Amino acid sequence: METPAFLDRDRPDVPDLVIPGGITPFHLDGRPVRGRLVRLGVLADTLLTRHDNPAPVSCLAGKALALVAALSSALKFDGSFSLQVKGDGPVSMLVADCTSTGALRFYARIDAEALDTLLAANPTPTDHELLGNGYLALTVDQGPDMERHQGIVDIAGDDLAAMAMHYFATSEQHACWLMLTCAMTDTGWQAGGLVLERIAGEGGVDPVGTADANAEWETATILAMTLTARELFDDSLSSPQLLHRLFHEQDLHVGQARALAFGCRCSRARLVDMLSTFPDDDLDHMSQDNGTIVMTCEFCNKDFHFQRKDVAASA
Repeated sequence: METPAFLDRDRPDVPDLVIPGGITPFHLDGRPVRGRLVRLGVLADTLLTRHDNPAPVSCLAGKALALVAALSSALKFDGSFSLQVKGDGPVSMLVADCTSTGALRFYARIDAEALDTLLAANPTPTDHELLGNGYLALTVDQGPDMERHQGIVDIAGDDLAAMAMHYFATSEQHACWLMLTCAMTDTGWQAGGLVLERIAGEGGVDPVGTADANAEWETATILAMTLTARELFDDSLSSPQLLHRLFHEQDLHVGQARALAFGCRCSRARLVDMLSTFPDDDLDHMSQDNGTIVMTCEFCNKDFHFQRKDVAASA
């Protein structure tokens, strides 16, 4: 017997894909530096190709996915960590989130006419040119029973990494260095990044201002800048090997790797719950000639089909 739509809370038919070592945390012992190396591997191509976006938009989305994966893994929480960017550019909204278990998803809202105009003038626009002027928000959501934590700043910087560093400098007053990259390769889309954070010393003492701590932070960022996209996307190099290349002279300690996965959380039941809030006239207008209502999840781009009479019965 088929499960009624309003009871079907199973995961939809989307890729069941897990990258076991997607995030590798590390720290430099005795130095005010900790970080995360993020490598989405084949997960990047799986997520990005579910949407028919132009290459510059997919590239921006891949960097957003790497960013939320990196930042969420530094927090202790149970829920979701999200990035939302709203601007007046051709990509008027970009949303990416990562759950505490490493499940990733994204959505980009595009003004097709404005994007075509931009790409005709510049086939390789900056992230800022795609997004325009507006705001960037980072949010930790642990469910309806917990208070949401959110920080918002204006969009500043040519690329998403610079925008995120601006966020930490202005909203968190926290020194942070980021490298984010995404590109189409011979094996499909690849995305990843490297994040460094300046941390307090022993006993929680803030090392900012001390000559040694400043020099150690500067050295770490200079070494991090030598990382290339080619290295990051090289499957023959493990994440510990790659980190060793960068920081082997800095008392590197590599932590336990964390998994990333395809993570849309839509279900027929959730969409039925949403449809049930609409008045009958709206439901009738949404219904096609054959009596079917089609709803598309903006995150996984999957179509859900409902019979108008079944939605009415569940309301």
